[in-house]
Amino acid sequence: MARYLMLIRHREDFRNAQIPQALLDEMGEFVNEKLKTGVLIDTAGLQPTSNAATVHLSRGKVSVTDGPFSEAKEVVGGYALINAHSRTKAIEIATEFVEIHRRTWPEFECACEVRPIEGDESESPASSVASERASS
Repeated sequence: MARYLMLIRHREDFRNAQIPQALLDEMGEFVNEKLKTGVLIDTAGLQPTSNAATVHLSRGKVSVTDGPFSEAKEVVGGYALINAHSRTKAIEIATEFVEIHRRTWPEFECACEVRPIEGDESESPASSVASERASS
C-alpha cells in the first residue's frame, strides 16, 4: 500500500463563507470512516495566508515573504494524507471528498491534487493502470 498526499486548493475567500452544516456532517462521517479503516492517516485545514510565510531561494539568496499573498488566485486550504492500494483508488478517495463538497456546498469550487509520496511502494501511473486492467 502506498501513501498519497491530497492537496485541496481553493480561493481563499471561501474561508469567510458560512460552511453548510450538511458539509460538516458528511465530512465528519467521511473522516471517521476513513480513519477507522486506516485509509486516512492525517487531515487538516490550513490557517489563512495572513498567518503564513514563504521562504524563497533565488539566485543563491534566501528571503522570507510574510502573508497574506495577494497575488495568489487560489491557496492550499487543506490536506489529507491517505493510504491507497493504487493510484486509481487514491483518485477515487479524492473524488469522494470533492463529491461531498459538490452535494452539500454547490457554490464551493476547489481542486484536489493527488500526489504519491516519494519512496513508497507506489507504481507509476502507466503501470498502475495496466495492472488494474489486467486484474479486471
